[in-house]
Amino acid sequence: MSASRTAAVVDLGGATARGTAIKAIRTRIVDCVTTRRHKLSNTELTHQSFVIVEATLADGTTGYGEASTLGGPRWSEESVEAIKANIDTYITPALLDGSALDFELNALKMKKAVSRNTSARAAVEGALYDAAGKSLDLPATAFLGGTVRDRIEVLWALASGDAEQEIEEAQAKLAARLHRRFKIKLGFHEPREDMIRLRRIMSAMPAGTEMVVDINQGWSEATFIRYAPELAEMGIALIEQPLKPGLLHATARVAQRSPIPIMTDEAAFSTQDLVQNAVAATGSVYSLKLVKSGGLQEMKRAAAVASAFGLELYGGCLLESGIGAAAHLAVFATLPTLEWGCEHFGPSILQRDLTKSGIIYRDFHIETPKGPGLGITVDTDALDAATRKS
Repeated sequence: MSASRTAAVVDLGGATARGTAIKAIRTRIVDCVTTRRHKLSNTELTHQSFVIVEATLADGTTGYGEASTLGGPRWSEESVEAIKANIDTYITPALLDGSALDFELNALKMKKAVSRNTSARAAVEGALYDAAGKSLDLPATAFLGGTVRDRIEVLWALASGDAEQEIEEAQAKLAARLHRRFKIKLGFHEPREDMIRLRRIMSAMPAGTEMVVDINQGWSEATFIRYAPELAEMGIALIEQPLKPGLLHATARVAQRSPIPIMTDEAAFSTQDLVQNAVAATGSVYSLKLVKSGGLQEMKRAAAVASAFGLELYGGCLLESGIGAAAHLAVFATLPTLEWGCEHFGPSILQRDLTKSGIIYRDFHIETPKGPGLGITVDTDALDAATRKS
């Protein structure tokens, strides 16, 4: 009896492997209009562009992934045009006919096919996790160690630059019980103007409202030294990436002097970057993003490295749609710790999200999507309407 059972398992394994063979990877660029202007220190957006990846397996299952950028190759070197070209020309040929279940092998193949290109690799890997999960009727979290949490407290970013608009927006989020923690973008005004704007917003919020500021590399060490005491006096909880990447010693001095925890974001893409920053003590919190790590597995490894150095974890975003948010949430749901929650508000800032189910905001949290793969249903009509015409 045991022999026949073994044979059955082997046959099932063969059938599964054949069914999960990667038969096609297709890409498209989409441009989604945002609900309001979104400013950073080096750019501003009125629409958000993505590369959407569709991975089709031998059994006919299709999974979706997403690569996000901010206003072209400004936040990192990748643009949606380059991402699409690199996936079509180099990544896809390296993966075709392999199994979607060979997650580590597929990641190695992509690394060999393209250098860096972390957004491109993350988008393809997300699509493969989605397709594999749908094919086996399993959530993507099952491939990542299983679910630890089914909901995550979620921040909302205030980034129009208009204090009165931002106050109105924040109060509406609070009243609807969608968000009670906020991140305010700084660095696109003169520091003194930003302090006036920030103080106006803080004065209008209920007592105890948690505020994070994101300087997006916009200050110098001297500017930080001047204004950090004022940020502390206002009760700011966390400061994200005040200085440009590469300034390890200056950022370490800033972190040592700061009464507020510093979060590392753009300064650490790879795990090697992360180790260098952790050893230099440039911050005490790390922002996790697929666009930096280059895939779901690698982002989970980054979380482990950061935690090993004693850094706390924050679930960062790059204004992803529901597709990209779901890929992040699949990882966040499996992490042993996620001390600062996440900021995956991207689906809500789009006038029309690319998903029609799976992303739920409720009681100040975002819920982990349930169901096979990434747990979302893509809105194909919205996808087609937003697709960039050649």
